[in-house]
Amino acid sequence: MSNIALAGLTLALLPLTSPAGAELKLQLPGATPPPAVSTTLPPPVVPTAPLPLPKLSASQAKFLANWLAEASDQGLTATSTKDVAPSGDALVRAVLDRAMALYRGRVDTADFLEVWAIRPAAYDPLPGLTQAVAADRLPQWVAGLTPRYAGYVALEAGLANYEAIRDAGGWPQLSASSDPSAVRARLAIEDKTGKPGEPLVEAVQRAQRRYGLNPTGQLDARTLAALNVPVRERIAAIMANMERWRWLPRSLPVNRVQVNIAAAVLTVFEGDAPVKSMRAVTGSPSNATPMLVSNIHSIVVNPPWNVPASIAKRELWPKGRKTLIRQGYKIVGTPETGERIVQPAGPNSALGRLKFDFNNPFAVYLHDTPARAKFSSYDRLASHGCVRLEKPIPLAELMVQNDPALAGQIQTLIDTGKTQREQLPQQVAVYLLYWTAFASANGTMNFRADPYGWDKLLAEKIEASSRRAATIAIASKD
Repeated sequence: MSNIALAGLTLALLPLTSPAGAELKLQLPGATPPPAVSTTLPPPVVPTAPLPLPKLSASQAKFLANWLAEASDQGLTATSTKDVAPSGDALVRAVLDRAMALYRGRVDTADFLEVWAIRPAAYDPLPGLTQAVAADRLPQWVAGLTPRYAGYVALEAGLANYEAIRDAGGWPQLSASSDPSAVRARLAIEDKTGKPGEPLVEAVQRAQRRYGLNPTGQLDARTLAALNVPVRERIAAIMANMERWRWLPRSLPVNRVQVNIAAAVLTVFEGDAPVKSMRAVTGSPSNATPMLVSNIHSIVVNPPWNVPASIAKRELWPKGRKTLIRQGYKIVGTPETGERIVQPAGPNSALGRLKFDFNNPFAVYLHDTPARAKFSSYDRLASHGCVRLEKPIPLAELMVQNDPALAGQIQTLIDTGKTQREQLPQQVAVYLLYWTAFASANGTMNFRADPYGWDKLLAEKIEASSRRAATIAIASKD
């Protein structure tokens, strides 16, 4: 299985004080009032005046107008925008709008779904543009707006390729009765790595791997469905994934764990290089695994499972109390909800022998599982939202390798049968991301299904936001 190289919110609570730090005292009737205290108020805060819009030279204005006409090159719109650009201050405002879109995403975070729990950093493009105009370094400023991750750069190239395919008429629809020559021709539109005279089955297998399908080499129904996805939908997927790259910080921790939710794969990075990859099971379409960033702070060995109330109500309580007890569950009284269901630690626990904890508002985590069959499947979106791991013990050993007390001891701790929480010697960054389009090392685009429908929704939001921005720019022409 090929590694997939991918490329927290901190809430500050401020203390509330009385105005100017005044101390409130109770004045009793008839008491002598205290002497007046002179209070010196601090000088008023004068807001800093915003920077004026820079004035462009004729050559600078021409460069930026051409740059604005290339919005589709960065996935900000599915169509080429060759309208006459605004001029003067309206041109500068349009440039600032596009710079903001490229640096932190076109879609406003207020329009994010709750489960898109990644928030791009704040960014003001005006100071950088002002400096670039003054130094006459606009090309360098423009180049620095987009993420420089290899994954994003590869999507740029992929977008250009698929737009060229679209402009050439796309590709024909295939059926089970299509002639082998027609199948070869269709495969060659996306895959330029084929060799003359190679067996057709090998070309089909490469396509199946690109789509995350079982590489049988047979032109089955799922393979036909993937080949018949219209090119415009592939472009929309690339656009959506480019937008998600923009939400990430400009540098990722060199040591981290990344989960591709859509592909159901976990990759471990050390020194910014992938060192271990394993299959995972991620949330089903009705129980989406959220996109988020956090830090794994501890590992629970032999964890019990405190069944979430929603799962208990939907799946367990209907079985009846006697059945649950017979199956090994415990019913525990609580002052909040009356009763809850707990599955004790052990070989049959839904969490298996290890749980990796990180703070997040969705109560999801990485964990082991006694149900191993799904890991051999190419359809691995089946959890309630948590991420089940194919190889949790090697992952745990990697995380504790620098702790003399824990290194090499994970299996020993499991064998005790005791539930215990082990704090990691260093917290490990964890990224749960939704990548449905990415490139192989040779630049060939890979696609995964869009199980949650997020690609289509996000592409629509990008297009709508870009059209609004274009409308505003036209209305504000000098």
